[in-house]
Amino acid sequence: MITQKPTLELVSWNVNGLRACRKKTFDQFVEERKPDLLCLQEVKLNESVIPEEDFGYVFRHYHLAEKKGYSGTAIFSKIEPINFSKGLDISKHDSEGRVITLEFSNYYLVNVYTPNSKRELTRLPYRHEKWDPDFLEFVCSLEKSKPVIFCGDLNVAHREIDLANPKTNKTTKSNPGNAGFTDDEREGFDNILAKGFIDTFREFHSEGDNYSWWSYRANARDRNIGWRIDYFCTSQILKPKLENAYILPEVMGSDHAPVSLEINI
Repeated sequence: MITQKPTLELVSWNVNGLRACRKKTFDQFVEERKPDLLCLQEVKLNESVIPEEDFGYVFRHYHLAEKKGYSGTAIFSKIEPINFSKGLDISKHDSEGRVITLEFSNYYLVNVYTPNSKRELTRLPYRHEKWDPDFLEFVCSLEKSKPVIFCGDLNVAHREIDLANPKTNKTTKSNPGNAGFTDDEREGFDNILAKGFIDTFREFHSEGDNYSWWSYRANARDRNIGWRIDYFCTSQILKPKLENAYILPEVMGSDHAPVSLEINI
């Protein structure tokens, strides 16, 4: 008799400040949803205000920024990892608390909060020339030993279908484009796919109007004027194990919606 492995639900959510999100919907969402693995970005915590609550998770790991109230990531897991690491092991990247990696018996899980290129694209050179290639090299190096799942706020809408207003945000001869949809940032995601990683959401959904982030301005969320910038990506070898990937736009509490992956692994 063959025993079917259980399907795991993984959720990734940029909470835009964990303390603020907890005052809204976070605790209720976690209690009701109970994902097996919960990856958070932009927790905006420092060591003195890490929650004492376990949220129903025995294993909780944080990578916090040196700057208080800025950036930061966390993974809450019901499954004990073999190993846990913070950052990319590159000093110029690792002070902002942007990467956590958990190693399990048959895969790695990487939670990432990719740097925003900022207004006027002041961080685009750093992002395009340093962060994006270094992060890709990191996940590719992990993949040499076992498959990789990585998720988080990648701060890029890959294709025109991934944002409501591509024409006004894209790079043109007269306009460098807006952060999150420049040619350089989109190229960074092209490079991820070229290495064989899968944008899992697009394995199940080919239609537009699916977004994970909305500006707080101009009633954008109610009007669904948004961007899909939050992802689950997996190694190609995991494709047969994918069961579903989706966005949870009805879950409030942040300017981002949680995104989810169901995988039989």
